[in-house]
Amino acid sequence: MKNIKLASVDGREPTVVRAGAASIGRGFAVIAGPCAVETEEQTLVTARAVKAAGADLLRGGAFKPRTSPYAFQGLGMAGLKILGQARAETGLPVVTEVLDPRDVSWVAEYADVLQIGTRNMQNFALLKEVGRAGKPVLLKRGMYSTLEEWLNCAEYILGEGNPNVVLCERGIRTFEQYTRNTLDLSAVPALRELTHLPVMVDPTHATGRPGLIGPMSRGALAVGADGIMVEVHNNPSEALCDAKQALTIDRFTDLMRGLRKLETFLAEAESEGEVTG
Repeated sequence: MKNIKLASVDGREPTVVRAGAASIGRGFAVIAGPCAVETEEQTLVTARAVKAAGADLLRGGAFKPRTSPYAFQGLGMAGLKILGQARAETGLPVVTEVLDPRDVSWVAEYADVLQIGTRNMQNFALLKEVGRAGKPVLLKRGMYSTLEEWLNCAEYILGEGNPNVVLCERGIRTFEQYTRNTLDLSAVPALRELTHLPVMVDPTHATGRPGLIGPMSRGALAVGADGIMVEVHNNPSEALCDAKQALTIDRFTDLMRGLRKLETFLAEAESEGEVTG
């Protein structure tokens, strides 16, 4: 991949991206929270719960790109202010999506990490703008994109002087219809050979099925991902966005217990030379 210069591994040390008190690229980071900010109560209840369960960062959408123009599009500025309240109360750094280059500067006032969603992976004007914003960027893989295309998009951000880019595998579109997308876990070790940037996995959007989020999260940890990003809602049946794929608070708490145990086990096995990659 001769066009990949700044993102290329090329003997560089692995990048650790810091957002508030959280680090991505050292240990196994967990980003959790609702798909969309719907109300102050919903967001704060969920934020407190994911914090108590051990999440490292809070996710929540104030702007939601939806397939239908009639679907809930998010609360906009009101949603950002609610996320600010949640951060102030819990201490969790906020990850939220930005859709438009014109919005970057003021979304960055509330967000600790700017998320670029799958539909905007190749929105080059937006990539340049977040590159200039001075905030970490979580760049999701496009649903039809190759690893090379994905890394080229990271180059746009890095080229604007922003070294704090996190890649997030969120599933690619295939002929399979049982799951929402097809989670490409092989992308994680493949990217380890290509880039110094941290790599996370979003098993929620990849599978679209709560029952598969646990196994795929454990799989992400096992193949060497730097963390996961999952949707959690205090009442999924009432969610205004992607209700069928969100974890309940109880299921997320159980997931976290299992992940932290597995993380400890794998770290001990690696230190004893039992994990070779």
